[in-house]
Amino acid sequence: MNDAVSSSAPTHVVCGHCDSVVRLPAERLRESPRCPKCHHALFDGKPLNLTEGDFERHISRNDLPVVVDFWAPWCGPCVAMAPHFEAAARELEPNFRFAKLNTQDEPAPANRFNIRSIPTLIVFRGGKEIARQSGAMNSAQLARWLSSAGG
Repeated sequence: MNDAVSSSAPTHVVCGHCDSVVRLPAERLRESPRCPKCHHALFDGKPLNLTEGDFERHISRNDLPVVVDFWAPWCGPCVAMAPHFEAAARELEPNFRFAKLNTQDEPAPANRFNIRSIPTLIVFRGGKEIARQSGAMNSAQLARWLSSAGG
């Protein structure tokens, strides 16, 4: 898979802990960078849990493609896919940023993007939707889809 980020330009990454936008050289993405404000790791191999309050910041201010899993705790396929989504985060960060949005607790972003079935995955780049897939996927299917999505 090609790196989603050019190695020459600075990259903006939104911290999953304090929501600060961190600017760092792209070549440092693989060096376990930490947020200069809260000192947490910028990548910890787990999807971020987004809320209505921080959703827009994460999808629009990250230079990395952001893969959002729109899900709900009562959805069997969502729960079954969760370990595969977490495995993809461990494997594919920092080429992608992974996040989950609980549509039961945070319905506004799901309504905004016309989510009609869950799980639905959307890849955002620069705040714009670039790919969408509904239905549960395993780790291999998820990696293939992300590769073809052009993140």
